[in-house]
Amino acid sequence: MTTLPVTTLLVNAVGLTAMMMIVWWFWLWKPRNAVGTKDGVIDIRVANGTYTPALIDSPAGQPLTLRVLREDASPCAEYLIIEGLGISEPLPVNRLHMLMLPAMAAGEYRFHCQMNMYQGILRVR
Repeated sequence: MTTLPVTTLLVNAVGLTAMMMIVWWFWLWKPRNAVGTKDGVIDIRVANGTYTPALIDSPAGQPLTLRVLREDASPCAEYLIIEGLGISEPLPVNRLHMLMLPAMAAGEYRFHCQMNMYQGILRVR
């Protein structure tokens, strides 16, 4: 019986771990701590591969203003896409961008970059 070299086992373990992390990031990740809006305004920071906050609670039937500051110059962070609202907004680097959303029906609206690497959820209740 032959045994696999330690390097082969190590490379396979690292590869399997990387695959599990990719699956978690793209399909299993869910934001945990919701931030509510104050007077219909929420500040979002785009930096280090994330939106902060990534989970936003907003009342139904009221307009919402997103003040987005993109600090990450990565091309992936160039657009903010909000599913279900038909929004795809270019974000300038290191400048505050105001995005006015109309009154929305109750539901969850995913927001993300064009490559789905930056992700968040807008919960309207």
